Amino acid sequence: MKRVEKNRWLFLAFVLVLVVLYLLSSTNLILHDKKTEIFPISVIVEKTSDEDYEKLRKGMDRAAEEFHVDLSFITLYEPNDQTQQFQLISREISDGARAVILSPANPQEAGMGLETMVLNSPLIILGNLLPARQVKVGISIDYQEAGRLLGEAARENSSALPVYMLTEGLEYGYAQEIYDGVCQVLEGNGYSPVLHTIHSPEDCRRLIESTVYPQKQAAVLIALDEESLERAARIMEDSTVYAENIRALYGIGGTTRLLNYLDKGIIRGMAVHNWFDEGYLSIEKAVSVIQGESWEKEEITMEV
Repeated sequence: MKRVEKNRWLFLAFVLVLVVLYLLSSTNLILHDKKTEIFPISVIVEKTSDEDYEKLRKGMDRAAEEFHVDLSFITLYEPNDQTQQFQLISREISDGARAVILSPANPQEAGMGLETMVLNSPLIILGNLLPARQVKVGISIDYQEAGRLLGEAARENSSALPVYMLTEGLEYGYAQEIYDGVCQVLEGNGYSPVLHTIHSPEDCRRLIESTVYPQKQAAVLIALDEESLERAARIMEDSTVYAENIRALYGIGGTTRLLNYLDKGIIRGMAVHNWFDEGYLSIEKAVSVIQGESWEKEEITMEV
């Protein structure tokens, strides 16, 4: 009899446990795992085929894992097309991007155009902070300081030598600021730098050839962008005559190819940019803005 009574109490306890569990689950009183919030963020860059982009993306991918970000990478169909970037920003936000990270094709045009756009998500700029309301963070190196460093390096050469500055165009990227930094140093120390716009490898080759033909005139070259620096280094590598007449080649960069040219002595000096850190920081700041942790505009300057 006692055994039957004991079993009855065990059965009633079991039923009671089931009832309690049912009530808890039906009223959401059981503690569930907190659902991880995923942040969709779009990155709009000009091109995705060079080493700088790969380093930038590695930094972004690392941060995306840590901060639970769903990244979308979008590139331009045509180079230096700022209008297309505006269209892509609007499209990505309409498609659900909580923030957009933008590397402006033309910073000046981007600054003016963004002020006229109505955007529902914040922008993080890979470059100088822009005045538009939705631009919350700008992350860049001090491009004028980079230019000053290149100018100081060029001063190792005689002021009697002409200094040629090479660029795809001062309106693209931050070539204007690098140019200003170079000129600030050289023009204040008796040098007369000359700007050359290089649209193609042939333009670069003609300029370098002019130091040899019709008469030899040694010169110093400063490239204001990576493309111009690599073009000049490649041409100098092909000819010892050119290398003899270009007394020094300086520029801004950091790709493996450019570092190899630096090791070979073809490039004398280079201002290097840490793309990995910039990529990581851009994602970290984007998530911070989305979560409302940062309301004020913020400009971050990275060391050269």
